[in-house]
Amino acid sequence: MSTETSLYEAVGGDATFSRIAAGFYEQVKEDDILGPMYPDDDWEGAEKRLKWFLAQYWGGPTTFNEQRGAPMLRRRHFEFPVDRAAAIRWLELMKVSLDRIDDETIPPAYRHQMRDHMERVAAMLINRPDPGTPGA
Repeated sequence: MSTETSLYEAVGGDATFSRIAAGFYEQVKEDDILGPMYPDDDWEGAEKRLKWFLAQYWGGPTTFNEQRGAPMLRRRHFEFPVDRAAAIRWLELMKVSLDRIDDETIPPAYRHQMRDHMERVAAMLINRPDPGTPGA
């Protein structure tokens, strides 16, 4: 039996991931690049799904899979025009949300792991070439 603590538990569990998701969507609502990608009538749902996804990824409850099935991030986001600018903006807003949480709650080593993961996700979700790209 493993007694290793998950990152989810180490950073405060559900409360912390709720704060990350809420902080992110608070910014997205006003954002000129990401805001239009979201339906106005589903902000709460989007926030809840992000929290579920992040919590599950970092060792928390498997609510995302139970409610939505396997994450399949690229497939789920393909309908949205995610170019490099959108990926960069997503990453910027996620980092702002993460940085609003103090180092006592999310110690620097965990914060670094989370940022690294966010950078990989942002790059992976790009599904549209930049304007002017040959073949675009």
